[in-house]
Amino acid sequence: MLLRLLRTRLRPYTGPLAAVLLFQLIGTIASLYLPSLNAELIDNGVARGDTGYILDRGAVMLGVTLIQIACSVTAVYFGARTAMSFGRDVRGALFHRVGEFSDREVQQFGAPSLITRTTNDVQQVQVLVLMSCTLLVAAPISCIGGVIMALRQDAQLSWLLLVSVPVLVVLISLIVTRMVPQFRLMQTRIDSINRILREQITGIRVVRAFVREPQETRRFGEANDAVTATALRAGRLMALMFPTVMLVLNVSSVAVLWFGGHRVDAGRMEVGSLMAFLSYLLQILMSVMMATFMAVIIPRASVSADRIMAVLTTESSVRPPAQPVTPATRAGLLEFDAVQYGYPGAPEPVLRDVTLRAEPGRTTAVIGSTGAGKTTLLSLVPRLFDVTAGSVRVDGVDVRDHDPQDLWSRIGLVPQRPFLFSGTVASNLRYGNPDATDDELWRALEIAQARDFVEAMPGGLEAPVSQGGTSVSGGQRQRLAIARALVRRPQIYLFDDSFSALDLATDARLRAALRPVTADATVVVVAQRVSTVLDADEILVLEDGRVVGRGRHEELLTTCETYAEIVRSQQMSEVAA
Repeated sequence: MLLRLLRTRLRPYTGPLAAVLLFQLIGTIASLYLPSLNAELIDNGVARGDTGYILDRGAVMLGVTLIQIACSVTAVYFGARTAMSFGRDVRGALFHRVGEFSDREVQQFGAPSLITRTTNDVQQVQVLVLMSCTLLVAAPISCIGGVIMALRQDAQLSWLLLVSVPVLVVLISLIVTRMVPQFRLMQTRIDSINRILREQITGIRVVRAFVREPQETRRFGEANDAVTATALRAGRLMALMFPTVMLVLNVSSVAVLWFGGHRVDAGRMEVGSLMAFLSYLLQILMSVMMATFMAVIIPRASVSADRIMAVLTTESSVRPPAQPVTPATRAGLLEFDAVQYGYPGAPEPVLRDVTLRAEPGRTTAVIGSTGAGKTTLLSLVPRLFDVTAGSVRVDGVDVRDHDPQDLWSRIGLVPQRPFLFSGTVASNLRYGNPDATDDELWRALEIAQARDFVEAMPGGLEAPVSQGGTSVSGGQRQRLAIARALVRRPQIYLFDDSFSALDLATDARLRAALRPVTADATVVVVAQRVSTVLDADEILVLEDGRVVGRGRHEELLTTCETYAEIVRSQQMSEVAA
């Protein structure tokens, strides 16, 4: 998967990568030329006391060094730009892919894991690209070139290369094979700690309300200890790697000086050649050490690449049609025809044989106990899920055949748990219509019974809103979400238990204000509170995913026992209160 990801995402950067290869080649050749120049300077200049030769060779060495520095800096520049661009492209691809996912895929991966894959995992592969451009490209050139140049200095000492390099490779391979499972486990445990931390931050009120801080602290501590233990095991192996390299490098240096010294003493080798051979041996081992460093990065990047590609290769279960169908009319007629839906792995479907017709100018309500499938039913309209049987039609066309953008533009959804984005009141309301004027925003707030508290906020429409809308109460958050849908002026309004946090008086005023605004639109209201659906033109009663009653309030009281039981239970609760 790593090679596939790199091959696909680095293809647009073949030019910069070619520049990296070229400048690294020139820079490495320059660094390989320096020990030979130094050997000539020692043998022909220092040994003979020729100052002019020393200055001449020294000037050449200075020029070669400047070329090496310039090429190395240029190669790192192009490599860094390529790595950063690669990271940007992969994060963008992940963002767009996750944006295409239905709720099914999001639940399959989990929000914490998707966040980790978009940040930490991309960073691991990005570091690999950067290190490849700076180390991995230079290492083989330096190793092969060093071997050739060392053989030119003295072929009799080449047996030292045949011993030290394989020994180093074997030792490093033993360490790396034990590191790969630890890095794979570490990414999974980072997912776990992100999940726990996200749950605790999101549910901090529940934690405090039930005095569960010690238990949650212990749960986080256990996850943190698991990550720490895995990181320590990987760190110990990594810490063992560099002393191993230095041990082989230093032993090899001593061996070169020992055996090379005897050859110099016997007159079979010049002192300069011995120093050059030692330099080349060090360069060869250093290139192996650089490859070793890459061997540390590659396993972790490989694990991260697998996780990234798992997201990028997962197709959404909600696919846009190849040839979208445009409805002949745009009235907003909504129809459910023998709809069935079951979650993956669930033993029973959530919805079974649900048939419903919601017409423009009418309010259709859906009521039922918790878990009856009310929210799932509404989620099928904007294709957060796709039906497993039957069909959902808007203006006579199956929603699976609609152009997604056109379908969504016709729907105003107020979810069960309204979410506000960090920004201002105005920026949140303009999610419904970016071109809405301030007057239109105030009008929507007035209908949603939100004008009073927004006017009281410092800045009014420009009052800051924290992420998730935690800076306002639950009822205020619901009313702002309703106002956001009203700003859009859609043909179909879907209210998913959107009045549950409102008191009865505010609920009544809001529904009365909504009637003239939604007179020409299709309105579907999901509720658990009977007072919210009293005035609906048609009430659909769901129980265990099936339609067990249909009609107006008065009719259902006598024809539907489930509905009558809901009414009685709520009346008893009101009396008890």
